Order: sequence, then structure tokens, then C-alpha cells
Amino acid sequence: MQRRAAAVYAALFIIIGAGAYSLIATAETPHVTFEDPTYELGSGDQFEVNGQTYTVSSISTSEQGGGHGGTATTVTKGAIQYTNDSAQYTVSFENNSTQTVDQQQWRVLVDRSGDNPTQLTFRESINETAILAADPNVSTETVTQNNDRYVVRNNNQLVPVAEYFPEPETRSYAEGDTLEYQGNTTTVETVTNESVQLVWTAPRTNTIEVSHNDNITIGDDTYLAHFPHNSTLQLTQNFERYQQQKAAIEQYQTQKNGLWGVSIASGLTVVFLIGFAYLPSRYWNKRSYYSLYISFSLVRCPCTVKTETETVTVTAFIFSDSARVSNRTETNRLLYYLPN
Repeated sequence: MQRRAAAVYAALFIIIGAGAYSLIATAETPHVTFEDPTYELGSGDQFEVNGQTYTVSSISTSEQGGGHGGTATTVTKGAIQYTNDSAQYTVSFENNSTQTVDQQQWRVLVDRSGDNPTQLTFRESINETAILAADPNVSTETVTQNNDRYVVRNNNQLVPVAEYFPEPETRSYAEGDTLEYQGNTTTVETVTNESVQLVWTAPRTNTIEVSHNDNITIGDDTYLAHFPHNSTLQLTQNFERYQQQKAAIEQYQTQKNGLWGVSIASGLTVVFLIGFAYLPSRYWNKRSYYSLYISFSLVRCPCTVKTETETVTVTAFIFSDSARVSNRTETNRLLYYLPN
């Protein structure tokens, strides 16, 4: 009787587990899709937003994760480039520093004659080493005597450096003046005791990094970037549809996890039912209809024994390899030995 009942229940749980697994296997996984995106682009395609032209410069895929036996994930990314024809550039020159301007070396000297300097001078930086090396009649290094520097000519003649080297060229500028710097017309914006700041405008290429299902800002507008394939980029402003599909995907995943739980729990239940059904009879009391429910502590616990006609409260004494259960009442004294 006991084994027949276990077989019936085992069959029931097998049907439940198989049904749950079949739902998992046949269910179609939902994905985010946009039937009419604002833009659908490939690598190299161009599009225009508010008069500005943008180019999809790249779309690439890579594998992430997968280490230590894990599952690798395919990640798709892209980049969008555009050119700002009137971008502003700035550069700062420290006072008494050497800078390259118009393919020449100049020493930047701020005019500190007033409290608020507004003028500066570019003084040509003379390459003394190159000039000495090019003259075979002089030494390649200068010498110093009485704090004055000299050039040694023919090993016996000292020529002051001011007389030997050419007079350096100077160029003076004030705030608001313009000069040529790196091929651009540049304005002297500010002059301070410590530095000089120059500013100019020129084209600049900017890059917008694009990730799957991320928001990006193009001009003054915000778009959702979606990669339906490894070579296609979709831009849309239908955020409501995206949130609806995202919620549906999360609900599907929750339901799938629940079905996996049902399937696994059903399988474990079948295993336990069959195992309990085939336990040897010596582990049970001679009265086969007893149901024994025990909740115990480490040393002593109350127990309830249900028979066909009565419910008896007993006390269990727990030892290392068995439990001794004795009836607290004067009638129906019973002795049970329960395996660990």
C-alpha cells in the first residue's frame, strides 16, 4: 500500500516537472525590436540632425567574460563622429618659457612694468650650440670670466657673446592682437604676470561612443541606440516602447526561473518519494498506522505521537546514535528507537 501510493505521487510529480520543462523548452524568448526607428545605419553611413552631419565611423563586436568555464557574452559597440567647424582652442605660455611659434623658437617675456600687464614680447631664442658647431675657428663651448661669457676664437682670442652671436629678433604683442600659431590666426586673449593665453578657432572632430540600448545625445536631442545585428545601428526616440519590451523580457525571465524551480523541485520530490517508499520496515513501529512527528532540541524535546484513536505527548532524550522515546502517561507505555 505504501509503495503504491508513492508510485502514484511520483507519477504526478513527474508529469508536473515534465510540463514545466516543456514550457521552458518551447517558449520564445522576447527581444527588443523597433519596426520604424528614426535612423537605421551601417558603418560609414551618414545622417543629419539640426543641420549637423554625423557619420557612423565604426560598429564592432567583441566577446566578454567566459573565463573559468563561464559563458562568453557578445558585446556590440559603435562610434559616431562629427566635425565642429568653429571649435575653440586655447594654449597657455608661461612667462620666460621657450615656445615654438611660426616654426621658430621664441622666449616669452611678459612686460611687468605695470601692476596689470597687458603686453608681451617674443624674443628669438638663438641656438648657440648650432652656431658654434658650424664655425671651425671657434671652440664649441663658451667660457665665463668675471661673470661675463665669451666665445674662444683660434684658441687665444675671447669674443663677448653679444658681439659674436646675432642680435635676436623680437616681436611685441598686446591683449587683443593676433598672430599666426600652428597655421591659425590666433588672438592674445589675456596677459598676466605668470602666463599668456592664446585662443583661436578651427575644425575639431568629436566622437560619440555608442553602447547597446544606451541613451546618447546628438545635438540637442536624446536617442536610444540599439544594435539589432552586429552590423546595424538603430536610433530611436520611442522610449515608451523600449520600456514596455524591457518589462516583458523581465517578466519572461521571472516566469522562466519559476518554471525551472517547479521542474527541479518535482524531480527531487520524485527521488525522495521513491527512496522513502523502499525504506526497510524495521525502521518503523509494529503499528504501521502510526505517524510520528518530532521537533527536537539538542538534549530534550516534546514530541507528539498520533495513533488511530488518540494523540499522546511524549519526551525524547537524544543520544549520539539513537533517540529513546517514553510515554509520559501511565497507560500505553511505548518504547521507540529511531535511527539518525
